[in-house]
Amino acid sequence: MSEAYDQEALRGPHVIEYPFRRSCGPVLSRFFSGLRDGKLVGIRSQTAGVLVPPAEYDPQTAEALEEFVDVGPAGEVVSYAWVSSPRPKQPLQRPFAYALIKLDGADAGFLHAVDVGGDEASIAIGTRVAPRWKAERVGHITDIECFVPESEAQPAPPLTEPVEEPVKSVTTPIRLEYDFRAGKAQSVFLRGLAEKKILGAKAIGGDLVYVPPRGADPRNAELTPEFVEVADTGTVVTYSIVRVPSDNISFDLPYVCINVLLDGSHIPFFHVLQDCPLGEERIGMRVKAKWAPDDQLTTSVASIEYFEPLDEPDVPFDQIREYC
Repeated sequence: MSEAYDQEALRGPHVIEYPFRRSCGPVLSRFFSGLRDGKLVGIRSQTAGVLVPPAEYDPQTAEALEEFVDVGPAGEVVSYAWVSSPRPKQPLQRPFAYALIKLDGADAGFLHAVDVGGDEASIAIGTRVAPRWKAERVGHITDIECFVPESEAQPAPPLTEPVEEPVKSVTTPIRLEYDFRAGKAQSVFLRGLAEKKILGAKAIGGDLVYVPPRGADPRNAELTPEFVEVADTGTVVTYSIVRVPSDNISFDLPYVCINVLLDGSHIPFFHVLQDCPLGEERIGMRVKAKWAPDDQLTTSVASIEYFEPLDEPDVPFDQIREYC
């Protein structure tokens, strides 16, 4: 086994975060439009009673549902979970409860946050609660800031500029946080990037080099302890033009993502192509890594800022077709 494996595996925080936009359809449009207007809307099912949020189909018979019912806005807690240490993106930044609330006129629990001033002793099964509405509402579940004891609740304030158009879509922020452990093989690869080296791995006596290393040959599960430095030049084997913005991507739209077959490797490596006029990207194009400045090199793929075109002839398709 290579001495490189003797070093401790890298680990660190990893966050996936993006806004997810979805269309509502007529049923959820009615629900979200109701939230914007300061009311809660459910739908009647013949088998499950009144459901909030409204479902499009009966959960037992799959029959389409269409009888809307105004419910609440007050209700009682039927179960809850106490959050003693709120996370940054949670509804409240002091201890609170997530609760299933049976709204008046409804037959199923409605999940939301309940604020009882940080005092867990102030909530119990059967506690009466009602919404604390935002002053300016847009047709989203967050139009209800949280639920509070019914005695503290106030009616929803009228909107400054009422809107009659129904809510047709909602945007929900998605955030996943990981304590990511790279594993020993990938740690060798990441440490190499901090030194402007691209390292692949292969089985002892093997003929194929995998970048990034996977720890084992995917064809036969043999360990790949032999590390090989490959070139920072390669050939584009597939590409995709990205036209949709993302909060964690700094490239101007549109930009091109590529799979590049690095010279000396036998599996494509995913990255971004820059300094190439849109429309001139192509399969077979020769490219080279653009490294970050020395003082910005890290144990991360971000050590390669992007790939840029090389002034070299394209590689014929027949030579790379098995990678495309």
